[in-house]
Amino acid sequence: MTVSRTNRSGRAKPATDGPLVAVVTPFFNTAAYLDECIQSVAGQTYTNWEYILADNCSTDNSAHIVEKYAASDKRIRLIREVEFLGQTENYNRALTYISPGSTYCKIVQADDWIYPACLEEMIEVAESGHNVGLVSSFTLYGDHAGHGGLPLAGGPVYPGTEAARAFLLKGKTLFGSPTCVMYLSDAVRSREPFFSTTTRYFEDTEACLDILRDHEFGFVPQVLSFNRRDNDSIWSGLKQYNPYVLHEVMLLHLFGRHFLDRGEFARRLRQLEDVYYDLLAQAALKGYGKDFWAFHLQGLASVGQKVNYGKVVFRAFPIMAYSLLKPQRGVRALWRRCFRASGEVASGE
Repeated sequence: MTVSRTNRSGRAKPATDGPLVAVVTPFFNTAAYLDECIQSVAGQTYTNWEYILADNCSTDNSAHIVEKYAASDKRIRLIREVEFLGQTENYNRALTYISPGSTYCKIVQADDWIYPACLEEMIEVAESGHNVGLVSSFTLYGDHAGHGGLPLAGGPVYPGTEAARAFLLKGKTLFGSPTCVMYLSDAVRSREPFFSTTTRYFEDTEACLDILRDHEFGFVPQVLSFNRRDNDSIWSGLKQYNPYVLHEVMLLHLFGRHFLDRGEFARRLRQLEDVYYDLLAQAALKGYGKDFWAFHLQGLASVGQKVNYGKVVFRAFPIMAYSLLKPQRGVRALWRRCFRASGEVASGE
C-alpha cells in the first residue's frame, strides 16, 4: 500500500519514500506479549521503518519469537545483550542503536501494541509543523481511553510551551508511556542519556517536557496505541504507593520555573501540596510501612526536595478529629510514625 502525503518542502511523496522511523522495543521475558507487539509494527500502513528489538538477557522464549520475524523481514533486527540492566538503563541502551539516518523514533513497549495507522498518522502531524519534537495521541489503557486536554481546533501542532503549561498547571495527561509518543530522533540523540537515571520514577515524562523547551508538540486526535494494564508491570507495582500527585509535584519542581511565571508556580505548588500532604497525613495515620515512605522520600530527593513533616502533622489534625485519641497523644503518635519511617529509610532497614 502506498500512502501519499506532503512533506515539509510541500512535495507529495509516498510513505515508502518518507522519513525513516526507528521503532524500538526493549524486552525482558515478555514472550506472552511479543507476537502481538511485533505484528502491530510489521502491519503498519507506513512502511519506511527499521525495527530494533533489544533482548535484555531474557530467560524465556522471547528472543526466539523475534528471530522468527527477523528471518522474514530485513527491517527487523534482534540485538542480544550480554549484560542485564535495569529498565531505564536498558531503554537508554536500546535507543543508542537507532539508525543515524532516522528522522523519528518510536518506542513500542514489549507488552503494548500500536494500531495500523499509528506511524502514518504521527508522521503526518510531525511533518506538518516546522519544529515538532514530540507527537502524542489518544490511547487505550486497558479498556478506557486516555489523554487530551488541548483544544483540538488549535491543533494538530501546538507550541511546546502551551503543551507543557497544560500539563504543569492543569494536570492534563498528554504524553503517557513511551508507547504513546513519537520523538524526533535528533531530540533523542541530543540527550545523553535520553531517559534520566537520576530523577526517580517518571523519567519518560521528564524527557517529554525537556523536549518541549525547544520544540513544538503534535497531537493526533485518534486512538493509536494500546497500553496493557493487566500484567505485572513496573508501573502496576508502583500504584500501591499513590504516585500520581508525587508525579506532578516532582515535575513542577523540575520544569515549573521554566514554563510558568513566579506567581503561577507558587499557586500551583500550593494546590498540589494541599493534596499531597493530605495523602501523606493519611498514610502516616494508617501506619503505612517503610516501602511507601521510601518511594516518596527518594522521589522528592531526586528533584532536590524533602518531606515537610510539620505539614504532615498539620494536615493530620482534621483527620484525627474523627478519632477517639486525645489530640496530644495523636500528635505524638503521628510524629513517631513519620520519623520512624524516615529513619528506617535512611538506615536501610
